[in-house]
Amino acid sequence: METDSYKTIKTLSQGIFRDKGSKFLSFAYPVSDNESIKPLIDELKKKYHDARHHCFAYMIGYQRQNWRINDDGEPSGTAGKPILGQINSAGLTNILIVVVRYFGGTLLGTSGLINAYKCAAADAINSAEITELFVKDYYLIKFPYELLSAVMKILKEENAGLSNQIFDINCSIKIDFRISNKQRILEKLSRINGMETTFLERK
Repeated sequence: METDSYKTIKTLSQGIFRDKGSKFLSFAYPVSDNESIKPLIDELKKKYHDARHHCFAYMIGYQRQNWRINDDGEPSGTAGKPILGQINSAGLTNILIVVVRYFGGTLLGTSGLINAYKCAAADAINSAEITELFVKDYYLIKFPYELLSAVMKILKEENAGLSNQIFDINCSIKIDFRISNKQRILEKLSRINGMETTFLERK
């Protein structure tokens, strides 16, 4: 069976970690696409322009295959990777975590940096409200008006979401449903002669 749900955060959450004078401010954002990443990072760079580093990691998509890490000048593998590790540990997606570092004058070493970025990211996640969302398919269905009763009976039975409803001589409805229910619902609709079904998107 296909993945039916995923976990993400509801709203922006923040965290902090301190070690040997260095301060690590963490910001966790809910995001849904790559285009929303850069403006959020740029906003933090502008606000915390006097910070030494702005490191980040993100994960996007219910299949958790679209991700990226950035150490922003820290030694390779000491910042973005531990941030991503916390995202993975929590099983989250559609999330961006940025950790802003103010250098305190004392070098932390490789293990110290990894621990600092890990703890800062974890603190932002621990402060967040986690929510579970269902992956849905969206379809446009078209059919003659005389089929309305039969169509609506199926959609009600399956608790499908309805929008953009047009009832005329020829009717059309945008419907959505969890992907785990896809095969059953489409099979029911396909038994109605005169039904036209078009896939729109999955999200």
